[in-house]
Amino acid sequence: MVDGSEPAFEDGLFQTKVDQEAEDDRFYQALVPFDSFDDVMRRDWYRPLPDDWIIAVTDVSHSTEAIEQGRYREVNAAGAAVLAAASNALPDLQFPFTFGGDGASFAAPGPYSSIIRDTLAKTAAWAEDALGLTLRAAVIPIADIRAQHLDVLVARFAPSSNVTYAMFAGGGLAWAERKLKQGGYTVPRAPMGVTADLTGLSCQFAPISTKHGVILSLIVVPHDDPTSFVELIQELLRTLRSDDPGLHPLPAEGPLPAWTGDHLDYAIKTGSRKMPFAAWAAKCLRAILARVGTLLGIHIGGFHEARFRRELVENTDFRKFDDGLRMTVDCSSELADVIDARLEEAQRRGACFFGTHRQLAANLTCFVPSPTQANHVHFVDGASGGYAFAAANLKRNVASSLGTQGTRALAAHVQPV
Repeated sequence: MVDGSEPAFEDGLFQTKVDQEAEDDRFYQALVPFDSFDDVMRRDWYRPLPDDWIIAVTDVSHSTEAIEQGRYREVNAAGAAVLAAASNALPDLQFPFTFGGDGASFAAPGPYSSIIRDTLAKTAAWAEDALGLTLRAAVIPIADIRAQHLDVLVARFAPSSNVTYAMFAGGGLAWAERKLKQGGYTVPRAPMGVTADLTGLSCQFAPISTKHGVILSLIVVPHDDPTSFVELIQELLRTLRSDDPGLHPLPAEGPLPAWTGDHLDYAIKTGSRKMPFAAWAAKCLRAILARVGTLLGIHIGGFHEARFRRELVENTDFRKFDDGLRMTVDCSSELADVIDARLEEAQRRGACFFGTHRQLAANLTCFVPSPTQANHVHFVDGASGGYAFAAANLKRNVASSLGTQGTRALAAHVQPV
């Protein structure tokens, strides 16, 4: 144009780009949630991620060894810290995520990639400097996953009216996790002294003892026959009576606060495990008062403890699907035997691979942006190995079924749902 101004149609292109970015930001929020976990295998609830999105995956390196040393709470805290840090860095974005015990994964629009990489780097620095754990992180474009003829499909499950959790299918998330463990797409940790904003993350509850005999952690992933896998999961959920509150690993009235404090909440707030004695004593006193207040039903200020604990139970993520079924349930040893036998039979005929682990208690890690709001989320895992040990048993089952190249073969055999 003779006056040197931009062509008029450029304004339309810019507005289209803005509109598309806004639509991408609302993608997850716009998904209609389902409220019965029995519907988790229904493909019509799932939608593919937008083309320009990214997947962030993390896990704690050598988590099995850390858990064997009794550090399961720290491992869980490192995994949940990823989601707390990302939520704090992107407070206006609703994004799909899943907690895996020793790590976490989430998806977000590509324009937020630099913020996410920075947040992951800071969280990894915190995990190493404050907890002595190596948190691996990777950011992978959805386009690279689709180039593998896989996909990332997302659905929203509403365990209560307060929160939703993302369910993932399509095989892409599992592929992304394997690439992370192979050293691909790595996000290096931030420098010493740099840490993430972990506001709202807490580990204040005591381990939750089993009511029925066993806290069972289970992971079931597909093998050769997607149709048989879907039928297996549907049958398994019927066997587990997935909507039966008796299998929930938390008591109906909610968990109790720990009697004494430990270094975890201090490390979350300060980035250091070295708690001065005065701070430790004050924390122990607060923990004891919180426990007594809970037992006596005393309200603290405007905080309604009993209501919060009821919401906590409703909001807990004890069942999920992320390219495989993951559950933490409280059941009898007899029911756990039935589940193991059923899964062994299904594995022999090629419907699945599986791993389970039994323990006597569950562990809870929480992200509570505001205790007076109902949208707090809570991540449950077994307190003595949980998903990490179930995953180790899964790998052993894969290796046993497929030979010494089992782990590599799993990548080729796992099919999208």
